[in-house]
Amino acid sequence: LSDNEEKEKDTNMIEMMQQEPTPVPSSPKKDKQPKECFLLPAKEKGKEAPKTKKRRKKKISDLLAKSEPKPGVPEDLQKLVMDQLSIKRSVIELEELKLPDSCFLPANDLSHSLSSYLKQICPKWAKLRRNHKEKKSLVMLIICSSALRALELIRSMAAFKGDCKVLKLFAKHIKIQEQVKLLEKGVVHLGVGTPGRIKALIQQDVLNLNSLKYLVFDWNWRDQKLRRLMDIPEIRKEVLELLEMRLISLCRAESLKLGLF
Repeated sequence: LSDNEEKEKDTNMIEMMQQEPTPVPSSPKKDKQPKECFLLPAKEKGKEAPKTKKRRKKKISDLLAKSEPKPGVPEDLQKLVMDQLSIKRSVIELEELKLPDSCFLPANDLSHSLSSYLKQICPKWAKLRRNHKEKKSLVMLIICSSALRALELIRSMAAFKGDCKVLKLFAKHIKIQEQVKLLEKGVVHLGVGTPGRIKALIQQDVLNLNSLKYLVFDWNWRDQKLRRLMDIPEIRKEVLELLEMRLISLCRAESLKLGLF
């Protein structure tokens, strides 16, 4: 190509470039704000906060399962009475609630059956039951924790009771009216039952305590949860109320003897 043609060609190219619009960069719809970054501190091993564990309330069965069975002694009942009944009592009232040592019979050392124990503490039982003629009263009273236990005790005392009249003094399947009729109808020598029903009969003036000579607590026997008679709160409360009604005063007057079987 000649020089004139090349210059003309270059001029045409420059004109074309000037005529083309320069592309405008598309602006983003929204300017993205820069995000802040936070670095979390690394957890130090071995310094984690200890998790708070809920303490499980210890049951009486847990404590008793670890302890060897020990026979009850008079001091156990004396201490229980003073500890439980000493609330809001004057010194004079507390003195009247003390069970004297002289009212206690030998306690079961866990080697006796019920019949052998009763024979030991009451060797003149045959004479006592022959001389007992008063209705609405008992010569001997045995306190236990449940109706099933009362039935078991009645069966196990066959060698001791002889031909005496035994009354079931519990609420399960027996209405209080039936027990009232039996007490009023004939002479009853021995009663076995729970403190709640016995207390109700005394409060209704159906069961008279004047002829009562022996009061035996089923102290050492344990139920399925390994609880003894006084380990059950509701039973313990009723026993203490029963003692406070009149039994403690009979013990202090030396007309009533206590035994822990």
